[in-house]
Amino acid sequence: MANELQLPLPWISRLKNAYLQLNHVFHFLSFIVGLSLGIVVTTHIKSFSFALPTSVHSISPSTPSSPPPLQPPSLPPSKPPPPSSPPPSPPPTKLPPILGLSVSINNTSNETDVSLTEQKSLMHSMSDEELFWRASMVPKVQELPFKIVRKVAFMFLTHGPLPFRPLWEKFFEGHGGLYSIYLHPHPSFNESVLPETSVFYGRRIPSQPVQWGTSSMIDAERRLLANALLDFSNQRFILLSESCIPLFNFTTIYNYLTESNLSFLGIFDDRGKGGRGRYNRQMWPAINITDWRKGSQWFELHRELAVEVISDRRFYPIFVEYCHPSCYMDEHYIPTLVNMRYVEMSSNRSITWVDWSRGGAHPRRFGWVDIKEEFLNHIRYGSECIYNGNTTNMCFLFARKFHPNALQPLLRMTWV
Repeated sequence: MANELQLPLPWISRLKNAYLQLNHVFHFLSFIVGLSLGIVVTTHIKSFSFALPTSVHSISPSTPSSPPPLQPPSLPPSKPPPPSSPPPSPPPTKLPPILGLSVSINNTSNETDVSLTEQKSLMHSMSDEELFWRASMVPKVQELPFKIVRKVAFMFLTHGPLPFRPLWEKFFEGHGGLYSIYLHPHPSFNESVLPETSVFYGRRIPSQPVQWGTSSMIDAERRLLANALLDFSNQRFILLSESCIPLFNFTTIYNYLTESNLSFLGIFDDRGKGGRGRYNRQMWPAINITDWRKGSQWFELHRELAVEVISDRRFYPIFVEYCHPSCYMDEHYIPTLVNMRYVEMSSNRSITWVDWSRGGAHPRRFGWVDIKEEFLNHIRYGSECIYNGNTTNMCFLFARKFHPNALQPLLRMTWV
């Protein structure tokens, strides 16, 4: 240890100070270098971040975070659109007297146009099949887009002129818009005998010959129904002959029919020769003898049942093929059809009075000597029936069969 080099204390102090100074210089240089690198790096990052969003937005879709709204490209100003056509006129509050279904066929494009139009004439060139097809159309929307006045369709199945036309003219007077008239005469009938002022003028429909006791009678009835169904305001349909007369004034009959919830059709099960005895076993199994019914052909139907009658394609052909005299289709077809399918729609009684008390193939006929107030009141109030669930003695609204010579005494009555 004695040989070790011994430094004096002043030198040790100088070396220590030099070390500290070098250390400070080193830290200062490190700070300068670090600061310079930080400035350079910060400058590069800033320039990179400004360019990055631009490139990202230009190639990627918008993200769920709220992107800025897209602005539509500006377009050069265009010409104003041409003025639109005026809106269609609102439906009239009062319908025309006859609102019917118009179907036109474009032969070039084979397109069919169906619309509601006013019927100005009842004559047309449609076949029965086309007529029944059009008349069977039922709107699915029950709420009408316009106000409708319910009308009663008076359908006259006649041979020719109406002998009681003056009585009916008096009956209809003052009630326009509440009724429609349809005439089915023999095709040879000359309509020029009717004055243009008559309510029957222009009310003839395309007709075909009718032979008593044959299917042509039902064809005529369905033809009348179908033509009347083309007017959507017709809600009740009464079948009459040229020998029928009204028993009450128009207002009473109109209210009686339009306020009823059922149709008026006599239906009964006649087990004798004139009923079940006319049944043809070849109608089975579509029609069983227990389904067979009889009734008067002079019916009154509401619109729903009228549509079903003219739309039937199941039972009508069977009757045409197998019901021939002594089976009379006009007495059995509609009663049997309604009994099998629509019995809940019928009151099961007729409102057209007729006297069969003498028997035979035809009812009793009444002439001028029979026209007395007591006789007519007996027909009006001499029975009991059910009307809208209540018992009433007002059961018949019309009567037949009357001879033309009964016209003058009937006109002297005051009920019409």
